[in-house]
Amino acid sequence: MNINQHKSRKSNMDIYSLCLYLCCVYLSAAQRYEPTWESLESRPLPSWFDEAKLGIFMHWGVFSVPSYSAVWFWNYWKNGHKDINNFMKRNYRPGYTYADFAADFKTEFYDPKRWAAILQASGAKYVVLVSKHHEGFTNWPSNYSWNWNSYDTGPHRDLVGELATAVRETTDLRFGLYHSLYEWFNPLYLKDKENNFTTQNFVKMKTMPELYELVNRYKPEVIWSDGDWEASDSYWMSKEFIAWLYNDSPVRDTVVTNDRWGRGDMCHHGGYLTCSDRYNPKTLQKRKFENPMTIDKNHWGFRREANIEDFYTSKELISTFAETISCGGNMLMNVGPTSYGTIQPIYEERLLQFGKWMKINEEAIYKSKPWTTQQDYATNAWYTMQKTTSGTNVYAILLDWPDKNYLYLNAPVASSSTSITMLGYSGYFSYSKVQPSGINITLPVISFSKIPSTDAWVFKLTDLKN
Repeated sequence: MNINQHKSRKSNMDIYSLCLYLCCVYLSAAQRYEPTWESLESRPLPSWFDEAKLGIFMHWGVFSVPSYSAVWFWNYWKNGHKDINNFMKRNYRPGYTYADFAADFKTEFYDPKRWAAILQASGAKYVVLVSKHHEGFTNWPSNYSWNWNSYDTGPHRDLVGELATAVRETTDLRFGLYHSLYEWFNPLYLKDKENNFTTQNFVKMKTMPELYELVNRYKPEVIWSDGDWEASDSYWMSKEFIAWLYNDSPVRDTVVTNDRWGRGDMCHHGGYLTCSDRYNPKTLQKRKFENPMTIDKNHWGFRREANIEDFYTSKELISTFAETISCGGNMLMNVGPTSYGTIQPIYEERLLQFGKWMKINEEAIYKSKPWTTQQDYATNAWYTMQKTTSGTNVYAILLDWPDKNYLYLNAPVASSSTSITMLGYSGYFSYSKVQPSGINITLPVISFSKIPSTDAWVFKLTDLKN
């Protein structure tokens, strides 16, 4: 090759490299999101979230010390709630303040690796820990919550960081964080509120710095926002934060966000929808949703006064889960740890029971999609489906075992090659077609030792016509 040919080739390579670089810059710019809902909601939801189906919520904070009437304790007390006032008079000295509870938030038995093991055993694929609730106390050593955080007072530990490390090192769960935008009694917030939210001192000095700190320090893959409803998302600067989260944050490729970013946003704007606490629409939804619900039937935090009947049974929890995922949602199941750092046996038992059922029936759960029918009205069953290389498998999650020796399902239309099995049980089930639609599945006598569950049963149907 002579010198001229070499120069020509080098010049062509330089032009190619420049074009490649400019193309990459263009593509990068094209993928950036603007701080508008139209732009932010054009971002595809990371696939892991839809595939996960189950998350565990954990409400933990200074409210775990009184552990009475749960997480809104301070608000109720401050606003003269009679029951809370009587509780304080009976059990605490005159002049006792809510801040005094923080010293007893010791978490002395907190073992994040044990928590992680319980979470893994539950069958969940992500966890959402409360980093800060409406009381304003941060479960990490925040630079923006002086002396009202878990490092300066109480446990003197980084509760968020310890669990994040344990989850990532010992499980396959994604780590997420709940964060309340507002704080009930923060003077900066109350002043902004008094100014009809025309000032943003609280947002600029507290809320937003905290959120950026959380993301940069702990890299959560779920940002579960709350405490938004008194002011608009413009006041909260929510869209600007989410744009940074999607464009430039260390979790930009995998993070998911909910819909609680300002007054009027819930059930309308965000990465996925929650719509309300315990949102279980029981019909197919157009957008991805999450059902945030509690094992304690009425409360989010640990309660010392709770009775056994206050907790959902494993069967009730699995039923809600089946209804939720059949309609395209995830379920975020809440437990309330104690102030001394343990997960109470009633919560642990429910998580382990749930995980045992999930282990048997995971084929029908993870990565599943809603079928053409959600609920089979002929019986108490809910459907999911999985696409495979050979076709589509449909799963009927049966919540009540029939009194008769057969199960009638109205929705499936069998073909000549349809086969029916039960997950966790060996052997095929015979069936007959029913006109005009549906099938009768013959139920043999199954010994107690062979039945895979006493809560719910999953029938797998292959090669259906529909």
